[in-house]
Amino acid sequence: MIELTLGEVAAIVGGRLSRADPATVVTGSVEFDSRAVPPGGLFLALPGERVDGHDYVAQALAAGAVAAVVARPVDGPAIEVADGFAALAALAAEVLRRLPDVLVIGVTGSSGKTSTKDLLAQLLRRLGSTVAPPGSFNNELGHPYTVLRATDDTRYLVLENSARGIGHIRHLTEIAPPKIAVVLNVGSAHLGEFGSRAAIAQAKGELVEALPSDGVAVLNADDPLVAAMAARTRARVVLVGEAAGADVRASDVSLDELGRATFTLRAAGAEATVRLRLVGAHHVGNALAAAAVALECGLPLDAVAAALGEAKALSRWRMEVTERPDGVVVINDAYNANPESMRAAMKALAEVARARRATGGRSFAVLGEMAELGADSRAEHDAIGRLAVRLDIARVVAVGDVARPIQHGAALEGSWDGESSWVPDADAAVALLRAELRPGDAVLVKASRAASLERVALAIIADASTDASTDASTNASTNASTDGGDG
Repeated sequence: MIELTLGEVAAIVGGRLSRADPATVVTGSVEFDSRAVPPGGLFLALPGERVDGHDYVAQALAAGAVAAVVARPVDGPAIEVADGFAALAALAAEVLRRLPDVLVIGVTGSSGKTSTKDLLAQLLRRLGSTVAPPGSFNNELGHPYTVLRATDDTRYLVLENSARGIGHIRHLTEIAPPKIAVVLNVGSAHLGEFGSRAAIAQAKGELVEALPSDGVAVLNADDPLVAAMAARTRARVVLVGEAAGADVRASDVSLDELGRATFTLRAAGAEATVRLRLVGAHHVGNALAAAAVALECGLPLDAVAAALGEAKALSRWRMEVTERPDGVVVINDAYNANPESMRAAMKALAEVARARRATGGRSFAVLGEMAELGADSRAEHDAIGRLAVRLDIARVVAVGDVARPIQHGAALEGSWDGESSWVPDADAAVALLRAELRPGDAVLVKASRAASLERVALAIIADASTDASTDASTNASTNASTDGGDG
């Protein structure tokens, strides 16, 4: 964050100084985790579902925080406010107003926001200092928190914009008005809260409505609900996709044995070959959106293609691919799930498995719940099970009560004789995989965050390390005995 005195912060957030010197300068970052507060930083004490930040003010001050922003009196220097979240939003908005040279890029969509944000950050860093959120910091806490990472050196600020209702994205754009907006897709994520895809589209479109007349709206030409948002913005529209009319287009898309896409990137009459390191055909659309923004910011097409080819997945548990020494491939995509991202991940698994089938490799889809689908939950889970059979996935494992319809759908579609099963929890899924996996198999683990299925992926990856250590120990012991006998 830019340097501000406590007096300035108090004035910005409408707070009252308590036992704090108004001339003290905040030289470090603003943090809501007391363990992350640096010397000279500011601690934001927020009440949470399980812990209350006010209980950790003393710890933050001991770590070097110059003060805490609090909603009730505490023992130590503080700025007392009525609402911590409102204070954070006000501070972020004012900091950004004091950084007029920062170009704000907003990204929204039912799926792919975090992957696209990570791609954008890696491309734009070739042009200048870039701030992007860690992980999925995209709500009323993570969004302004990311804004406060910006400093006088920042040139590009990439922000995720999420919504759980109408007006949520509009609120975020009031904190950080975008100059470039990216809308990836309108899917079924949070369908239970919105009630319809039309309502989701209404919410997502708030991002392009916030653009100035000299801004740029990057819209997915392959999604009719997104393409229609062109009518809701006064900004210039750039269409991206595989559609013939897209301004930034992908053609000749192919996938390698690990499901990584190669395609021809076309824009403004020029073209370049892109070879992604990310797994899954769905990343082509994410890459096109990132490419369009980078081109608008002045990165040449060849440099865009090269940067996309070098880009990595920066956020954990999103299509993370690990190949064990025995050839088992584990795709850990357990950070989040909705029907669209679930289908994309399963298609990626099918591609990986197809390349391994000749040597006896099988595909395992370990799938947990997709949260926040409301009345459509059972039908959507059932449809995922049916898709698994149509994709010829060898083994479907549904985990947890909410995911049980996945197994039912697979069975009704034709999965039988143990090809689909249900287990109650992650531990049972790990036990099943340990009993059934063999060299050359490919495993996808995916669910909404609440299911914590990353534990399944991490456990079976760790098994390989344990096995390797055991083998090495056994070999060392055998060799030592043999050498001793020879001696």
